[in-house]
Amino acid sequence: MSNPISGFSKLSKSEKIDWIVSTYFADNDTVKNIITQYWNSDQQLQGLHDEFVENTITNYYLPFGVAPNFLINEKLFTIPMVIEESSVVAAVSRAAKFWYHRGGFKAEVLSTTKVGQVHFLFYGDFKKLKMFFDNIKTVLIEDCKPLTENMERRGGGILDIELVDKSDQLDHYYQLHATFETKDAMGANFINSCLEQFAKTLQQQVQGFNAFSTKEKDISIIMSILSNYVPECLVQVEISCPLEDLNEYNISSEEFANKFIQAVTIAEIETYRAVTHNKGIMNGIDAIVLATGNDFRAVEAGVHAYASRTGSYSSLTHAEVENGIFKFWMEIPLALGTVGGLTSLHPLAKLSLELLQSPSSEELMCIVAAVGLAQNYAAISSLITTGIQEGHMKMHLMNILNQYEATPTEKEKMIEYFKSNTVSHTAVSEALQKIR
Repeated sequence: MSNPISGFSKLSKSEKIDWIVSTYFADNDTVKNIITQYWNSDQQLQGLHDEFVENTITNYYLPFGVAPNFLINEKLFTIPMVIEESSVVAAVSRAAKFWYHRGGFKAEVLSTTKVGQVHFLFYGDFKKLKMFFDNIKTVLIEDCKPLTENMERRGGGILDIELVDKSDQLDHYYQLHATFETKDAMGANFINSCLEQFAKTLQQQVQGFNAFSTKEKDISIIMSILSNYVPECLVQVEISCPLEDLNEYNISSEEFANKFIQAVTIAEIETYRAVTHNKGIMNGIDAIVLATGNDFRAVEAGVHAYASRTGSYSSLTHAEVENGIFKFWMEIPLALGTVGGLTSLHPLAKLSLELLQSPSSEELMCIVAAVGLAQNYAAISSLITTGIQEGHMKMHLMNILNQYEATPTEKEKMIEYFKSNTVSHTAVSEALQKIR
């Protein structure tokens, strides 16, 4: 086991690489070459990337693909997607083209409220705490004015603050539960700054509240932090068409719709299926969230919490046929931004937003939700007809060929061969051996 290193962050980039290579790898030159070959030749651009996070030694590339033909609220989009999974872009592109001819995706933002909380301990009478809070609520908001002025000019700001008693779940535990509107910004830094000011004001004001005993004035702030659970930052998206228009596969429209609805229902009641079902939705959502410089981890956490809001993890999407109309829809929480953070710093994030015709945050919510629904439609359609592996493994063929270091000529022959044969690692290996 190697010894810990002290002062690593203060080393230069080359010194960091030298230490990593000499400590963990035998072939120093090969490892250094792998690290440096992903550096950007533009030093200014590389410098920008180096400053995104601490201890950067290189860039980790992921494919940047596009999915055209997305008709969303009567507007046509080409979707930027950053993802390594081979079949996702192809699947959403196919779904987008299919639904383009059937009215496209209809999306609506239902609400955009975000939440942050100050968590604290109070040792005393809750009635007195409530009286204290009612007295200082306006002061809490007023003390944040230097932080909220710019946001308020854009139509956002602090919406409300509530005092929440959680002492039945944890002794002496209370919250300031605040709601915010952050307009086109995701708003994490704005919300956290406001919350930390709430905490300061709370501790300052408590000292002058004469109804409190000395013990009751000893409020202990545990933490002040936004929540990535945003059940009131919701967008609804749907696709629908006459039943007879579901003619994509070699089965009847009625059979397709029935199997599709049953597949969704299974995901509504069976957690093992629901997790994979919703992961498919996130294949599409994460790819565009990442492309636009938003926080896909926050989105993932909030979405999966929302899927569990009834006490049981369930499908985010739903399907039905009513009066001869097939309908597939979902409501999903999405806290996204189009200004601030990486959206304005990362050149490809900026390019992605321009590709999407410079959407507002609400428009981006609609676009992202539509991509998630398209991916889920494509996945279910494959599952209930050809099976998921046929399309996935054909898209994965090139990755397998690269693993076997196939030449360009061998790749051409393999692509032709597997147009009519099932793709698997074993099948590819055997086919390559034959032509070699």
